[in-house]
Amino acid sequence: MSSSPIKLKVTRARNVSITEDTLTVDLDDGRTISVPLAWHPRLVHGTSEERGNWRSIGGGEGIHWPDLDEDIRVENLLAGKPSGESQPSLKRWLESRASQDGATC
Repeated sequence: MSSSPIKLKVTRARNVSITEDTLTVDLDDGRTISVPLAWHPRLVHGTSEERGNWRSIGGGEGIHWPDLDEDIRVENLLAGKPSGESQPSLKRWLESRASQDGATC
């Protein structure tokens, strides 16, 4: 018995919007997916300006927020996977932000 590989079409992000509690991504196949913003703590801690500064990466296979050093793959959103960042990593990032904010005041 032979089998042939399954060819899956890669779904890509077309647009991103963020509310106080939701990350919403419009996909190129017509679907829109929304996930709790709490799944991505860096986005939770970002300002509206930082959240609005995003770009597609990998031809739309992912989304990058340069001001927050956050990358999210569309594949992970579709699979219902929240951020895999560890608590120690998030804590270091938050401390780094706090020290940067203090340096600019």
